Amino acid sequence: MKKPLERRFNNCEVRAVPTESGSLITGRPIVYDSRTDLGWFDEIIEPGALDQSDLTDVRFLVNHNTDMIPLARSRRNNGNSTMTLTVVPEGLDMEAVIDTENNATARELKSAIERGDLSGMSFMFSIDDEEWEDLESDHPTRHIRKIGSVVEVSGVTFPAYDATTINARSKEALESARKAVETAKLEARSVETDSNVLELEKAKTLILGGK
Repeated sequence: MKKPLERRFNNCEVRAVPTESGSLITGRPIVYDSRTDLGWFDEIIEPGALDQSDLTDVRFLVNHNTDMIPLARSRRNNGNSTMTLTVVPEGLDMEAVIDTENNATARELKSAIERGDLSGMSFMFSIDDEEWEDLESDHPTRHIRKIGSVVEVSGVTFPAYDATTINARSKEALESARKAVETAKLEARSVETDSNVLELEKAKTLILGGK
């Protein structure tokens, strides 16, 4: 079964440095051990979540616009890549060389970063392992322990995580968060029900065996 892709936004320092072949954009789209409010729940990406992640083919976009031509691309960080991804103790760092001479969007991005108008990054990813905390409460916490794959990173205009911003920015993101909580609660109830049935069967066996 294909794992669903999710998006997360992050305030971070994004820089643009002139190079001979364009501009070097640097940033940190993924940050470990940072609690973020997704409206329906808090989320923390645990340190080491990227240790076994698939980073073999990742695009660099603006505001997750998948209709645009990528500004850069990482192919296993090989010699043909125009973006380099590095897993660090704090999360994931990126460096992308964008063609500001021939690409108008690249020039706009460089200008927005230099002016401080664009100050965040985001990434699109799948989850391989997660753990929920306080599911009985109105605002549980999801710990992401393993990220399956990262398919795209973006420079973003609205990086804030607070619930009202997510609601204004993307109804899809808020709906995804709501469904994640509901699914986790249903799975927790299912495990609890199975456990109760097993204990009941054990009790019956002991009673019948004692007759």
